[in-house]
Amino acid sequence: MKTPDLILKNGLVADGTGRGLYPADVAIRRNYILGIDAPNSLHAMEELDCKGLVIAPGFIDTHSHSDLRVLMEPELPMKVRQGITLEVFGQDGISVAPIRTADQQAVARSLAGLDGDLGRAWDWQSVAEYLAAIERARPAIDCAYLIPHGAVRLAVMGMEDRQAWPEEIAAMQELIRQSMREGALGLSTGLIYPPCCFADTSELVELCRAVVEFDGIFVSHMRSESDYIEDGIAEMIEVGKQSGVRVHISHFKIAGRENWARIDGVLAMIEQAQAEGVRVTADQYPYIAGSTMLGAILPPWAHAGGVEETLKRLASISERGKMRAEMLDRSPSHWDNFWKWSGPEGIVIPDIPSGNHPEYLGKNLSEAACQKNQTDHISEADAIEFAFDLLRDERMGVGMISFSQSEDVVCKIMQQTYVNVCTDGLLGGKPHPRAYGTYPRILGRYVREQNLISLEEAVRKMSGLAAETFQLRRYGRIEDGAQANLVVFNPHQVIDRATFADSRQYPEGIEHVIVEGELAVRYGEMYLPGHGKAVKFKAE
Repeated sequence: MKTPDLILKNGLVADGTGRGLYPADVAIRRNYILGIDAPNSLHAMEELDCKGLVIAPGFIDTHSHSDLRVLMEPELPMKVRQGITLEVFGQDGISVAPIRTADQQAVARSLAGLDGDLGRAWDWQSVAEYLAAIERARPAIDCAYLIPHGAVRLAVMGMEDRQAWPEEIAAMQELIRQSMREGALGLSTGLIYPPCCFADTSELVELCRAVVEFDGIFVSHMRSESDYIEDGIAEMIEVGKQSGVRVHISHFKIAGRENWARIDGVLAMIEQAQAEGVRVTADQYPYIAGSTMLGAILPPWAHAGGVEETLKRLASISERGKMRAEMLDRSPSHWDNFWKWSGPEGIVIPDIPSGNHPEYLGKNLSEAACQKNQTDHISEADAIEFAFDLLRDERMGVGMISFSQSEDVVCKIMQQTYVNVCTDGLLGGKPHPRAYGTYPRILGRYVREQNLISLEEAVRKMSGLAAETFQLRRYGRIEDGAQANLVVFNPHQVIDRATFADSRQYPEGIEHVIVEGELAVRYGEMYLPGHGKAVKFKAE
């Protein structure tokens, strides 16, 4: 054996496959695992005693919103300190590349509530140029990218609310092929966000045919996660059947109390599709609240034409009235009505990237509206008007956290063998605690405290399953020749500390994190970050 650079000694190995823990030393040379052997059988100049600790593959965040943050804060301590060593950007069909120069300013504004504000002009247009920008930033972790459906549609069709013509489908397919050649893992869509929501199922099928040429993955925020969730699932299955693409459901959940009981039927639909040969997987964060842009409270038609047109509608008394009426309608809706699920008390303002109104951060819309109007109580209609005003004044650049889910459903989804872990973490302001605590929360709350799943299964979901689903070769396993991305944690102490009231808290029990063979976290503290890279997809 060649001489190792580092040895993790006397640990219990959870190798990412789900097999039982076993004692071993793990030797690392450069950026790969050199060997695994019995305790005290390997030696190197640098050794870390891992007695009583678990050595696992580095965790993989398959749904991340660090697309711009990685360029502003490449250390990404909120991610690496919970054991994440690879993130997948380009989610929900809305991200930063490919992008035409003429569209950059408008897209940057529309993404501010989701990804923050870079504070300077973007120096890329293609996926290849964006990945190069990531490499220049020297990130602490490895980074991969999905092609955003919205970016492709914007480049070819603008923000028009209509079906694509055949020649436009062909142009979008060619842009997808180019981006896949440049290293993207596949295609993402967000069917509640413009312009993705303007596409029909046939468009998704045709675009996925281009993805299939490279054996890429199709990752979808479904058209409904609530009143019509069965239709949302059926659409994903149909796209998989017709195109042959591998389908991955983003942040699998059911929103709205009246919909929670549908979980068993929804799971049965997926199991039936899998039995018929459709490749369907999903990811999940372990919380009962979600987080996205506050603009998502508006009906889909309000976004047609882009941000400027939406702002015009928010300035119109009659258009505001139409939007308010739809938001207050409690009947089943074919769009995901966040207002119906959560109400003003269940929607919290975590981030206003402009820096305006810091007094609103961490408050729900009802509290913030009361503060603005200097009153102790406000009607639901007035809370909506406050939200409209805030979106208008901030030019749509506002984030939100919305409470709408069930702990029982979260647990049932977590037990599905095809569901891996993600954060879906937005990072600005006072963020959702999932950005800081997702992986330790599962290991502490759901593994150690509740025995919902085994430790080995949890590690598989966080590493091996994620790598297999996204075809991240050499990642997600502890085996000879695998990528030297590793996390060492204390199974008796690991736990999240981030809460909704105080979310910027690092977890406990994550002892060491290794990225590309180099220590990024040592004894629970950031050590020498900056060894990550842009991971480019290569079809076999």
